[in-house]
Amino acid sequence: MSVNQIQIHVENIKCGGCEKSIIKGLTSIEGLSHIVIDQEQQMVSVVADESLRETVVSKLRSMGYPEHGSVSGLEAGLTNAKSFVSCAIGRIS
Repeated sequence: MSVNQIQIHVENIKCGGCEKSIIKGLTSIEGLSHIVIDQEQQMVSVVADESLRETVVSKLRSMGYPEHGSVSGLEAGLTNAKSFVSCAIGRIS
């Protein structure tokens, strides 16, 4: 097991609501710590075993924050819509 800082460049982080939703969503994954969101750089950083990277990427994508450049066309539109919902939930929770 190799615990490292994993950085994932994502899309659609717009505000503090997005950040709250991402943190809440990622805390459901066991084995992650030190979740940091850099809104300006669109970067999500976690400390975890490298084997969890795909789990983190998948969770982010399901919430509307796909890895940069990983979606296009209609799928990009759908993930953008999901991010608006996640953002709204983050703002009210």
